[in-house]
Amino acid sequence: MSMVRPSVHPIEAPPLTDNALPRGRMTDTQGMPGTLGGFVLRFIQFAFAAVSLCVMATTSDFPQVTAFRYLVAAVSLQSLWSLSLAITDMYAILVKRNFRNSKIVSLFSIGDGITSTLTFAAACASAGITVLIGNDLNSCAKNHCSRFETATAMAFMSWFATSPSFLLNFWTLASK
Repeated sequence: MSMVRPSVHPIEAPPLTDNALPRGRMTDTQGMPGTLGGFVLRFIQFAFAAVSLCVMATTSDFPQVTAFRYLVAAVSLQSLWSLSLAITDMYAILVKRNFRNSKIVSLFSIGDGITSTLTFAAACASAGITVLIGNDLNSCAKNHCSRFETATAMAFMSWFATSPSFLLNFWTLASK
């Protein structure tokens, strides 16, 4: 019984040039978790979601419409998610660490994708109901149309701030 044994021939590694980055390393793109840009995006997301939640919750007749209840639920989840990640980003900035673990970035990306989709859907549904109340039914006099419009606009602004976070995290995962 003859066995073939592979032979190993040492090969010299090519020298690294000054412009080449080592493979498998994530770069510090502003907007990623653990960077100042990421913290600013998270804080803006939280602020817009919290304003939308407060404005909608101060109206007395929002529970009567399902789309408005959905908006309150979506921006509540968005504000909690954004606040928790803003605190995490602030901690990472203070201890001068970045999140280079792909599992953590993956979790952030999935969470951003879910919350941004929920916020966008809720803002679209609320915008449709607001247009229905204001333009089609002409009953803004007895409803809080300006508050509904403000809460819906703030939800859209929160979504606009969440989308770059999701795209940057997703791009980071795809480029690794």
